[in-house]
Amino acid sequence: MHSLRKQRKRVAKKLQNPGIQRITCHTLRHWKASIEYHRGAKLLEIKQMLGHTSIKSTIVYTHLIEPTESDKYISRATRSVAGARALIEAGFQYVCEMDGLKLFRKRK
Repeated sequence: MHSLRKQRKRVAKKLQNPGIQRITCHTLRHWKASIEYHRGAKLLEIKQMLGHTSIKSTIVYTHLIEPTESDKYISRATRSVAGARALIEAGFQYVCEMDGLKLFRKRK
């Protein structure tokens, strides 16, 4: 904890931004949960990552970032394993299956 305080002070001074002094471990925990949620992680995965016993606690952690223009996705669909492999290798994330099609998305 002492190390974080020292680093915060040094960075705040260097960047001339006193707001950095308010960053805590708890702030970083909220930030990580929010980032993972907006990258497409499921709430149950985030709940497990944070060690919460209640999903309600996890929901509180994931509402810090408002969706922005960068939250738009490119979507693709495929029926084959080879097509799915190609999409995953191209950076697409599996979303679900519908009518025999596997649906994928990737942030624009």
